[in-house]
Amino acid sequence: MYPQISLRLAIWQRNKELPRFLTQATWSWRYVIEPLDLNEAIDRIVSGIEPLPGEELVDLDTADNRVAARDVIAAVDLPPFPSSAMDGIAVAASALAGAPPFELKIVGDSRAGHPFTAAAPLAANDCIRIFTGASLPPELDCVVIQEDCEFHRDQPYARATTHVRPEPGANVRPVGHDVAAGERIISAGERLNAFSVGWLSACGETKVAVRQRPKVSIFATGDELREPGGELEPGAIFESNRILLRRMLARLPVEVADLGILPDDPAVIHDALLNAAANSDLLITSAGVSVGEADFVTDVLQRIGTLEIWRLLIKPGKPLAFGRIKDCLFFGLPGNPVSTAVTYLTVAQPALLKLCGANRAAQPEFLALLADDVQHKPGREEFQRGVLEQSGEKLIVRITGDQSSNRLASFHAANCLIRIPKAEGDLAAGTQVRVLPLGGIL
Repeated sequence: MYPQISLRLAIWQRNKELPRFLTQATWSWRYVIEPLDLNEAIDRIVSGIEPLPGEELVDLDTADNRVAARDVIAAVDLPPFPSSAMDGIAVAASALAGAPPFELKIVGDSRAGHPFTAAAPLAANDCIRIFTGASLPPELDCVVIQEDCEFHRDQPYARATTHVRPEPGANVRPVGHDVAAGERIISAGERLNAFSVGWLSACGETKVAVRQRPKVSIFATGDELREPGGELEPGAIFESNRILLRRMLARLPVEVADLGILPDDPAVIHDALLNAAANSDLLITSAGVSVGEADFVTDVLQRIGTLEIWRLLIKPGKPLAFGRIKDCLFFGLPGNPVSTAVTYLTVAQPALLKLCGANRAAQPEFLALLADDVQHKPGREEFQRGVLEQSGEKLIVRITGDQSSNRLASFHAANCLIRIPKAEGDLAAGTQVRVLPLGGIL
């Protein structure tokens, strides 16, 4: 289904024992894989992934953000009895004869958890004081809200007068108004959240079956990288992609193993990727997948697995590698921090959600007007970082300064990605563009 490259040759790029012209000859094999449009790449990747088969039963307290493994069917009606939607008086609509005002005798009250119990059958002009969530006696079928009532205190709430003639069912929540017994309340593949977990609890559930969490391992690669907190020698920089990936992955139902920094050494990368793949469902690296002399990750992947996609027609993030190492999915993300973030959000995250067994949800998008002129060279779809704001009845989006792919600062204060089609050139302020809210993506 995918363009496959398995270079099972004795000659490999950067094999130090071979003449330079032979090592260079293998370079062109990468270009057998043509760069893809983003949507085509996502469809190819996601369609080739099967969710992990395992599941477990978890308490509701730990179910938030997990993926439901099975449909959940309501065992009870909610509410299980007709209940009042408002504070007021419960009456029988048919008993309000003649013209208003209606004067009614209050014979008791019904409070949440303390239903009214009649000592004798209710008369035609009887009513009860009722409060929100309380059950209605079977003889009464509607509620007049207390703002429409006048209470007479010759005895405490002994009488009530109203000028309102309610219809049967007015201000009453019928049995099963929220959910009926036998109705599906959670669908398999649904990502659970605070609201769905609360709904499960309201239906009497204490546990829910959820999908197994994939094991995701991450590496950064590069001789120039150092752990934050130490000293930087000339030519070195602090590594940031792993903590960026960890925090984005923390929003998904996955288990993450941070395996540190790999040097630009093919032998070390070879062993590290093999070992990580043996213990992971999905492996993510950053850097080492471009065309530089020290970019070894893609070559190593072709030796120990398959390279299915390499290079996307997007900016930032063109050099993205996707493949497999035996049963482990592999994403090689570009090394520039913004490129890492954009390719993770747009490509790797949809694949991870499929692996988690989550239903594929449509990405929310808005149309907004550019507040700034935007430079764009046709040829690749571009994701610029922006700030989306409401201005009167219009949505306005402005870019967050220099959009270079090394500038994590372009994400600071950003709340959206501005999606610029590959065929477009420079865009003038006032042009309508599509924006992806980061809250929706994350």
